[in-house]
Amino acid sequence: MRVEGLVYADSRLMEDIGGDEAIRQVANVACLPGIVGRSIGMPDIHWGYGFAIGGVAAFDPDEGGVVSPGGVGYDINCGVRLLRSEITVDEMGPRLKRLMNQIMRDVPAGVGASYRSSALGTPAVREVLTRGAAWAVDQGYGTADDLDHIESGGMLEAADADAVSDRAVKRGRPQVGTVGSGNHFIEIGYVEEIYDTKAAERLGLHPQTVTVFIHSGSRGLGHQVCTDYLDVMLAAATAYGIDLPDRQLACAPLTSPEARSYLGAMYAAGNYAFANRQVMSHRVREAFSRIFERPWEDLGLRLVYDVAHNNAKWETHQVEGRERRLCVHRKGATRAFPPGHPDVPAAYRDIGQPVLIPGDMARYSYVLVGTEGAYAETFGSTCHGAGRRMSRRKAKKSVRGRDLKREFRELGIEVRASSFATVAEEIPEAYKDVAEVVDVVDRAGIGRKVARLKPLGVLKG
Repeated sequence: MRVEGLVYADSRLMEDIGGDEAIRQVANVACLPGIVGRSIGMPDIHWGYGFAIGGVAAFDPDEGGVVSPGGVGYDINCGVRLLRSEITVDEMGPRLKRLMNQIMRDVPAGVGASYRSSALGTPAVREVLTRGAAWAVDQGYGTADDLDHIESGGMLEAADADAVSDRAVKRGRPQVGTVGSGNHFIEIGYVEEIYDTKAAERLGLHPQTVTVFIHSGSRGLGHQVCTDYLDVMLAAATAYGIDLPDRQLACAPLTSPEARSYLGAMYAAGNYAFANRQVMSHRVREAFSRIFERPWEDLGLRLVYDVAHNNAKWETHQVEGRERRLCVHRKGATRAFPPGHPDVPAAYRDIGQPVLIPGDMARYSYVLVGTEGAYAETFGSTCHGAGRRMSRRKAKKSVRGRDLKREFRELGIEVRASSFATVAEEIPEAYKDVAEVVDVVDRAGIGRKVARLKPLGVLKG
């Protein structure tokens, strides 16, 4: 190991983390060339491809630092966005079932979910890869104000659409505006508790008002980009004499043409993910308008923030007393930039960047803000969710004989899914208690709690 490994957890979370291969993965990442600071694991850490999910690492190009697709993941720039509203829980009550049905009709969800009858042409996809959420807004999916409330403004300027294969583009043509499967979702909830009144007010979050979480990424296009470059990176590691502790950590020096090509393609896939979530937001707003018979603007359905958790970004950080330009990998981890940072939207610069931490389908989720502690200790990073305790296979096995529809109905949660096999994989007990995860984040000072949200209805793939 070239640097130390650091995992944020308490004794309870270590019971889950200690027996997981993720700890070994934190150590493996610490062996990569040019890593600086520490190899970091967030409290939601669990086993992933190459890097653990919940892993953070920064690399210095001047010290032979590398970029690794395993430190980004297959679902490039997957992320979460939060909409707030002025609708109360009581107003939502009698309309919830119809709203969930409408969203399920309007937003394709599930494996291979797509708009095949209205797939984009190849030139349009290339524009999406270049312009991200701005493309979606220009097509009428949202407003310019939305762009001011998205990480990086919803567009990664270093994107190189030409570095994305034709096969990846083909897979992306019908999937802009779709949820996908696995742990992706659209969740209708409400603000259950406020911890920081000033920050909550600034974010537009008020007790007992309805919220919307949207969690999805770059779909088949991003998956193909990752697949395309894994072989490239394996060959590069051999060519540049990089000794890999795990083949899944295939990488290339940041100064190499292979790295530049991958980064350009990865940022292009990131723009696709931003556009995907922007189009979904528009579809959800339209669904609310239909059910409430009022314009979504009158319902106060404003974008709070959109933050990503699978990428590698160039950032400037203080390391060992000096500023350094680093490539920060966040795999299942999210930015948590502090008050005053120029990359925090102007509307939130005095409170810090919003951090969105979804939980499971039945309990609660959290909104936090970034802190100076995170910027000093974790390259401005924190966790991105609850983190799995149970594999998908084990979760499905554990629910045999159970009536999941009835269980969620008794909890008062409206669940819609293209397949209840996915719901079986996503049962609440398959995940750590996100309250415990967020408590570690808050106590460690790498994020500050603002509000807790409670689910009312969930659309799963």
